[in-house]
Amino acid sequence: MNLPVDPATPCDSAFTHRYVRVQGLRLHCVTAGNGTPVLLVPGWPQTWYAWRHVMQALAAAGYLAIAVDPPGLGDSDRPEQGYDTGSVASLLRQAMAQLGHERFHLVGHDVGMWIAYALASDYPEAVRSVVMTEAVIPGLAEAPPIFVAPEQNIFLWHFLFNQVRDLPELLITGREVAYLTFMFDRWAFRRHAVAADTYIRAYSAPGGLRGGFAYYRAIPETIRQNQLRAQRPLAMPVLAIGAEHATGDAPLRTLEGHARQVQGVIIEGCGHFVMEEAPDEFIRHVLAFLHRAP
Repeated sequence: MNLPVDPATPCDSAFTHRYVRVQGLRLHCVTAGNGTPVLLVPGWPQTWYAWRHVMQALAAAGYLAIAVDPPGLGDSDRPEQGYDTGSVASLLRQAMAQLGHERFHLVGHDVGMWIAYALASDYPEAVRSVVMTEAVIPGLAEAPPIFVAPEQNIFLWHFLFNQVRDLPELLITGREVAYLTFMFDRWAFRRHAVAADTYIRAYSAPGGLRGGFAYYRAIPETIRQNQLRAQRPLAMPVLAIGAEHATGDAPLRTLEGHARQVQGVIIEGCGHFVMEEAPDEFIRHVLAFLHRAP
């Protein structure tokens, strides 16, 4: 499936689409620029396209931006198993090696933050620095409560729903627009900035819902792994970014005690989809961090 290009973003000629095959799976990667590589990992319910503004800025600053569709998302294959973050981190590490990059900077958003933590912890020799944004990490953060007021649960309820086997697909198939629009409307603060139609098309493709939900269904295994990872704090520099109208300081609080060098930023006037809603401020913080990193 070809994902449409945002007409407001002149990026069609700036981006190069590539596919690598790792452990029998086809992974979709999109690159821009030249220089020190920066791997960008999106979360749910988005695709590589969430990084389009960041990629252009990184390329202009002399970096090679590499945005990936993790397994199950976007134009990558959707295997039946292997969605725990350790398995996905291994695939992405191998994909980067195939692309010729043994060391790289790393940025992860939402579920991509879970993956980024696993990749940085499991392969510290490969990750020069890591930016993690807009999530808490299963196994490091406390499990979210369920007995709370509805307005407090807007960012939490889907953790349980998405883990239920088969029922979400049964209820949502054919209604992807309604389900995902509900998410984007409530999680975004600057709603107009989010390319929701692009993501809805991606998750409406055969297997798209299952591939996204699989990350939530793998949470018990991810928690088991993260409890082991927590015994060895990340040694590389870490930047934790939250949004005022979403996770706030939760990314930083999640990582404190689990990284030797961690700093936090909260972007004001912004919702969960921070790379799209506040790209200039997000990019400013990321570039300043990368310029200081070894």
